[in-house]
Amino acid sequence: MQAPLPLTRELVLIGGGHAHALALRMWGMKPLPGVRVSVINPGPTAPYSGMLPGFVAGHYARESLDIDLVRLARFAGARLIAGRAAGLDRTTREVVLEDGRRLPWHVASVDIGITSDLPDLPGFAEHATPAKPLDTFAQRWTDFLARAARRELPARVVMIGAGVAGVELALAMEHALSRAGITPEITVVERARALPGLHERTRRALFSQMRKAGIALLEQAEIVRVEPAAVVLADGRSLPSAFTVGAGGARPQGWLAETGLALEGGFIAVDETLRSLNTPEVFAVGDCAHLAHAPRPKAGVFAVRAAPVLFDNLRAALSGGRMRPFRPQRDYLKLISTGSKTAVADKWGFRAHGARLWRLKDRIDRKFMRQFHELRPMAPPPLPRPRALGVDEALGGKPLCGGCGAKVGGGALSRALATLPRPERADVLSGPGDDAAVLAGPEGRAQVITTDQLRAFTEDTWLMARIAAVHALGDIWAMGARPQAALATITLPRLSAELQEGWLREIMEAAGEVFAAEGAALVGGHSAMGSELSIGFTVTGLSEGTPITLAGARPGDALILTRPIGTGTILAAEMAMQAPGAHVLAALGQMARPQGDAARLLAPLAHAMTDITGFGLAGHLLEMARASGVTIGLDLAAIPLLAGAERLAAQGVRSSLWADNRALLAGLELPDSPRAALLFDPQTAGGLAAAVPQDRAEDLLRELKALGHESHVIGQCREGAGRLRIRAG
Repeated sequence: MQAPLPLTRELVLIGGGHAHALALRMWGMKPLPGVRVSVINPGPTAPYSGMLPGFVAGHYARESLDIDLVRLARFAGARLIAGRAAGLDRTTREVVLEDGRRLPWHVASVDIGITSDLPDLPGFAEHATPAKPLDTFAQRWTDFLARAARRELPARVVMIGAGVAGVELALAMEHALSRAGITPEITVVERARALPGLHERTRRALFSQMRKAGIALLEQAEIVRVEPAAVVLADGRSLPSAFTVGAGGARPQGWLAETGLALEGGFIAVDETLRSLNTPEVFAVGDCAHLAHAPRPKAGVFAVRAAPVLFDNLRAALSGGRMRPFRPQRDYLKLISTGSKTAVADKWGFRAHGARLWRLKDRIDRKFMRQFHELRPMAPPPLPRPRALGVDEALGGKPLCGGCGAKVGGGALSRALATLPRPERADVLSGPGDDAAVLAGPEGRAQVITTDQLRAFTEDTWLMARIAAVHALGDIWAMGARPQAALATITLPRLSAELQEGWLREIMEAAGEVFAAEGAALVGGHSAMGSELSIGFTVTGLSEGTPITLAGARPGDALILTRPIGTGTILAAEMAMQAPGAHVLAALGQMARPQGDAARLLAPLAHAMTDITGFGLAGHLLEMARASGVTIGLDLAAIPLLAGAERLAAQGVRSSLWADNRALLAGLELPDSPRAALLFDPQTAGGLAAAVPQDRAEDLLRELKALGHESHVIGQCREGAGRLRIRAG
């Protein structure tokens, strides 16, 4: 079997627009070996604007508009960078993110859409909502509709802009408000001529629909400012408004002006191959691009048609192949919804109107979105025949998880550790079994040392490095020590020399930020090449007093957990493309957040403390109960869960380490429920569990929550002999 080819090129897609989404789907079905693909997008989803009026009117659920970029990136073998681009350096060939992070590229493509913001209009930023980007608009519309339905706000809307988008949205709003039992007052304001670019008969048909809906249209009307509850015109009129929307015109993203790319009206000027006129390594598509060879209006249909050409030309640019031209059609079928389930059609002067056209639009839109909603993981290659006995059982019927889900099972580990002799050196103060080893340190202080390594579960090396650093620090924090120094152990997949340097620099910078913020120095380490990325750290810490161990919990202590559980289930579901992207990013964000502040708050009061990692909450708390000689009673209902974890557990999603964790507590009595199943879920960079005096628990909770930690009291220590008891609640 041939080993995977080394990675030699970086392709960065800036934005999750329609063309990029389609190109990623094509890439998943036909990847180019040797290329790492990165996608930069502010959030986990990219909305499909074609269904926005239907959502506003109430015909579609909000989630039906979203392309899940986390799932799509997994399908394409790409990494999703959850961030916003703020610059593109043509000299260093780097994309600059708002947070200062810089991503190198050999080939880049831009598909970031447009904005309908009106920054030069006084009061707009404070009191109005642009229709694009869609995410913010959709949330604010939902909130306004709900408040108007409860009669908390008057149903008065002013739409700035009478292009197709403005008129279509106004009709959709009227339909939704009327269905809610409200008689709305909607005014559409246009500084020039309404509905430009449409045939006159189509314009008349849409004007007729507006009149029937009671929507007022003001043409040749100049707006001078937006106020909290009104829009003021140049002639002195004031239009009452509880929800003011900007849908007028297409504005380019401002940061493009600083890139040095050839622009036309602020949009990236591209040739017939979709490459920048002055930087051929940069491509641009969709509304942010200007087709210099064939100028066209801003419309999603051109982005969809450009996607196959973009895909082929990106591959050509990365492999030395031949480019092909993009030749957009001169006109296209415009299907404009009119609020209710009817639509107006316009093409080449032809006009029609009716419910049949809305059904046609609905079929087209749903077909487009099915490409992304029905993605499935590529089937693994068949196992060879014949194969050794036991191979199928060892594989376990599912791919190996990353993070702590890839750890050796607790039973095998315990049996192996049991063969180790107790340390005979006087300066080694602890044996195997606790969170970290305790050594005699300088000036009578105790020194703790621990090591941990994670198999990568995200393609984002920067994020993976942060999580690995936070994870490795967990044992130091759990023992109440101050982090001192760290050594890295990094295995890279096969890469070119250029990419080796870039990846190592990214990993060390990301981890170094975490360690430095905790007062520790990242002083070097060891690197190697292997079949896949793994990142680990050996960390030392100093304890001013006696280190906190598993053995000090007392009857009557309250048990505090500093963060929700469920990371193993969510990561397993993400591998299988079953987890919503928003839940995945929330879990990754939690894992990447350090807990040193929580540890410093808990340590002075904690009688025992541990971090929750591979053995799951139940496994680690059983270790504490046995070491302390107490019985720990857990309140199942009080245990915080990550968003989406319980639903995924109910669907039968389990990490590959789950069965081993459950087997270690085979005698534990607990209800058969998804929440109970999560007790055995292996955690990566999991929370701290601390046994603290009952009378201080509430104060600690308030302080932890003030620091931003979603902490809860999840149980109590009682008299007993090292047992775990679960109360269903």
